Amino acid sequence: MQPVDFTTLTAACSELRTQWLPARLEQVYQRDRFTVSLALRTMNQRGWIDISSHPAAARICVGDSPPRIPDTFTFSEQLRHQLSGLALVSIAPVSPWERVIDLQFAKRPGEHALWHLYAEIMGKYSNVILTAEDNLVVTCAHQVSAKQSSVRPIQTGQPYELPPSLTDAVPSAIESLDRWKERISLVPGQLKTNLLKNYRGLSKVLVVSMIRSANLDPEQSTDSLNPHQWQQLFQRWLYWLQCLENSKFQPSFTPEGYSVIDWPKPDEKETNPENKSNSPLPSSFYSEAESANESNSTLPSSFLPLPSSFSSVQQLLNSYYTGEINQQVFAQLRHQLTQKLNNVLAKLRLKANTFKERLQQSADADTHKSQADLLMANLQHWKPGMKSISLPDFETEKPVIIPLNVEKNAVQNAQAIYKKHQKLKRARIAVEPLLAAVQEEIDYLEQVEAALSVLEAYRNTQDLQTLAEIREELIQQKYLVVSDYRGSDKNAAIEFHRYQTPSGFELLIGRNNRQNDQLTFRTANDYDLWFHTLEIPGSHALLRLTPGTVAEETDLQFAADMTAYYSRARHSEQVPVVYTEPKYVYKPKGAKPGMVVYKQERIVWGRPQQAPAGS
Repeated sequence: MQPVDFTTLTAACSELRTQWLPARLEQVYQRDRFTVSLALRTMNQRGWIDISSHPAAARICVGDSPPRIPDTFTFSEQLRHQLSGLALVSIAPVSPWERVIDLQFAKRPGEHALWHLYAEIMGKYSNVILTAEDNLVVTCAHQVSAKQSSVRPIQTGQPYELPPSLTDAVPSAIESLDRWKERISLVPGQLKTNLLKNYRGLSKVLVVSMIRSANLDPEQSTDSLNPHQWQQLFQRWLYWLQCLENSKFQPSFTPEGYSVIDWPKPDEKETNPENKSNSPLPSSFYSEAESANESNSTLPSSFLPLPSSFSSVQQLLNSYYTGEINQQVFAQLRHQLTQKLNNVLAKLRLKANTFKERLQQSADADTHKSQADLLMANLQHWKPGMKSISLPDFETEKPVIIPLNVEKNAVQNAQAIYKKHQKLKRARIAVEPLLAAVQEEIDYLEQVEAALSVLEAYRNTQDLQTLAEIREELIQQKYLVVSDYRGSDKNAAIEFHRYQTPSGFELLIGRNNRQNDQLTFRTANDYDLWFHTLEIPGSHALLRLTPGTVAEETDLQFAADMTAYYSRARHSEQVPVVYTEPKYVYKPKGAKPGMVVYKQERIVWGRPQQAPAGS
């Protein structure tokens, strides 16, 4: 994940100062243990500004409205208590070339600041700290004890101290080319490494993009540059400083992450094919550049094709970090849920096998009764010391071998066999409902497992919402115990999978059990058709029909294909899919989410490999 560097932070704060000063602080909400959101209102707009101290995604930018989940964090409660109703009057760096921003709050614009909220955007050392006029720390996102850091502990009640000053040289537009070149090339080494080591305010991403925009290789040695190449790189250096001074930024995505600098295109000498042989860059670099230019004539300065551009730095940062963090959370949550389901299902299947074995043993109960009856009818054939006895069956006359206990007589042996018969009979009566309950639980969890199997990778926020709903369902069903569980947004809109059949009908498919129940028992009407894989865990599907319309065979086949795709059998060639009217679908009393029974069904064979979602 690309961290926010000094250039990006400068760009973000420049926009914030232009658009959000002064503003009234109306609310404070903490999204998670790293991110706090400030609800600001100006004369023209209202919005939320996110301040995050996430170790990999620390940032400050305009964000989305928070979910309607109760905020139980202490840090945001303290911020609300001290800052609510005050005016945000300044967003300023505490010192040049530092990634620490001072958000100042006063009673009203034009008055002196009563509170300072310091946003330290410094990678894994990031923090958000509130101080009063006396510069004492009132609260902070992360307290740092003297044991954790002897250099700079951060504790409530202690004076706020700035991070240790940087010792590298300060970039300056008045520095000459010769002095700049001398500083970078004094000790020969990689071009990008020497730049990073000798100046403040630089990041790896910025330096690499700067060097590439000059048609150079970041990995090449400083000794390999000729005077013309040094001149080209120095022009990019001055261009970067000019962008910082004039707040000239152009946010856009790049294949590696994002950029807020629209670097100048190389001049004719740099892009002339005749000069390729003298370039330190491999030929593949030029082919990428040329293909990018051919595919997009309005491509910004970067040599690599850019997926998208943004009208503001705020949009870019919010989009990039929301997506990256969601992707991380998605992977972690999916792994957690998958592991939990696998563990629970393994235990349940072991228990079910044990019950089945006991039922198999109980199936011999009648055989034991027949043996006891046979022995009682032939007591005269028993002799002391017999370990077994062979007697003809009552009906078939075939010999039946009955094992005996040598310490008991014939009557006692028969009584023992009768007793075993009664025990096995009672066991069957007791075990059958237990097995049914375990099997019902297995069927339910396999339904949840099928919903998880469809979510193979993160694609959008709806995927994460689907996982969150599955997690909440498992918590409610007591399969997961989470101490800090906050619940989900009850007002969040349910977004089914939506497709259109060949005849133009809408097909809705549930993403999880919560959505399956919503789809089947609240969304469906009398004219729709309900689909589900036959005795295979999967999603509920609903083919929406209007009065007087009839689904064609192609529509039914399309619905069956999609239903099979969103099931546990999605990798099969053919899958049996049942469909019926929603009025014939019922939820048994006490049934778990997503579990239903149906009648008057018809079968169509679904082909998951033909489904558009799987292609």
